[in-house]
Amino acid sequence: MTPSEELRAAAERLRELAYAAHGSAWSAVEIPRPGYDLPAWWVESEHQDLDGSTSATVADCPWGEADARYIAAMHPGVGQALAAWLESWTGIEVAEDGPLVEELRHALAVARQILGSTA
Repeated sequence: MTPSEELRAAAERLRELAYAAHGSAWSAVEIPRPGYDLPAWWVESEHQDLDGSTSATVADCPWGEADARYIAAMHPGVGQALAAWLESWTGIEVAEDGPLVEELRHALAVARQILGSTA
């Protein structure tokens, strides 16, 4: 795959994932657990399903405040913005063995992580 193809594929994958996820902003919520020293953490959204029901819990992070806050920070709006940023690089044809601007190196690194590659 060329760098441009990697960027395009990652943008498409991320956009698909973001579109399929609960679309509203997410928040980390501390859930008290009587009888335990530590609270549980959930990630919630204000998503409403097509049938009108509300699906609030995005993720359950029983011992991980940091995980919950990170997941909440990376909600679908962030994914859509990242997909647009990756896609903005796809019209630039470059050879990886040639000079790359630093920003393109970062874009390729992000794209490869999304695609599960390190090439």
